[in-house]
Amino acid sequence: MVNKKRLYWTLQIGGWTLYALFQIAFSAFVSGTQGISTARVVFFTYEAAFCLLLTHLFRNSITHWRWLSASMPVLIPRVILSVVVLGLIMYFLRMPISIPLGLFNAKVAFDPGNIMGLTLIYALFFFLWCVLYFIYNYFERYNTSLKLEASVREIELINLKSQLNPHFIFNAMNSIRALVDENPLKAKQAINQLSNILRNSLSTGKTGLTKFEDELKIVKDYLGLESIRFEERLKTEFDIDPRSLDFLVPPLMIQTLVENGIKHGIAKLTAGGLVQLKTEVKNDRLHIRLRNSGQYLNGSLSQNAGLGLENTRQRLKLTYGDKASFRILNETDTFVLTELDIPHLH
Repeated sequence: MVNKKRLYWTLQIGGWTLYALFQIAFSAFVSGTQGISTARVVFFTYEAAFCLLLTHLFRNSITHWRWLSASMPVLIPRVILSVVVLGLIMYFLRMPISIPLGLFNAKVAFDPGNIMGLTLIYALFFFLWCVLYFIYNYFERYNTSLKLEASVREIELINLKSQLNPHFIFNAMNSIRALVDENPLKAKQAINQLSNILRNSLSTGKTGLTKFEDELKIVKDYLGLESIRFEERLKTEFDIDPRSLDFLVPPLMIQTLVENGIKHGIAKLTAGGLVQLKTEVKNDRLHIRLRNSGQYLNGSLSQNAGLGLENTRQRLKLTYGDKASFRILNETDTFVLTELDIPHLH
């Protein structure tokens, strides 16, 4: 991380040093073959040093009076008045050093037109300094707010994810418990599938996202667990576009939707039903279509299902903003359709 104090002094000293060098070079150019005197070099160096001092004191005043938090209509008049005052102060600060250097001319120094002209020139330089200073601080605050917002979003995503894991584990353990006595071999298989799901879930990267390929493995392991419980009552079909495997999605999101479809749809049907998962990539966007037997009644399957769906909406909003879409509806009298449209995060 850049040391702000060191950066500030580097820019201050570097900027006003360039100002002094420009003054010296311009004076040498105007003088032509005569060249610039040592007295003028000392004078311009002194002038730059006092400009540095004045701007530093002005910066402290800006911080003390909290001008960085002021609105533009309030800030602009204050800055304009301040730079004019600074320009006038700078004009008279030049005099003490110009006397011993032999550059002082009382008639010229106290001429109203000369005072006004040079004051405005100094004010212009101070105004440019203010513009650069405020732009830097506004961008820094903006970046800080973005980092804070990202941290808040990360915390919210972690909280949303933590709501899913206990619910899923509870259901999976119930399924395994029912198999232990009836079919130990299938129970062992179910434990392996649950282990795979938890391992993939816990290995989510720093982005809080996982590859669709890994999410698909979780979905298949979950359906493998459920097929042991439902046996022939649960049928599954997959139609996966190979290009969709590298897309990034929130972990356990699709698994949660599949779980909702089974728990609130297929589980309530005596004959069971079908779960179909289809993906397609168009215009660098991932389209996911999940179909399951059942009915989506009155806009909500149940209170628990409603929480899962709301969780999905929040996670999509936090991850993709307005660039992702999600909807669930009755496709027919016997099928519920869930659609997700997700952008490619490069």
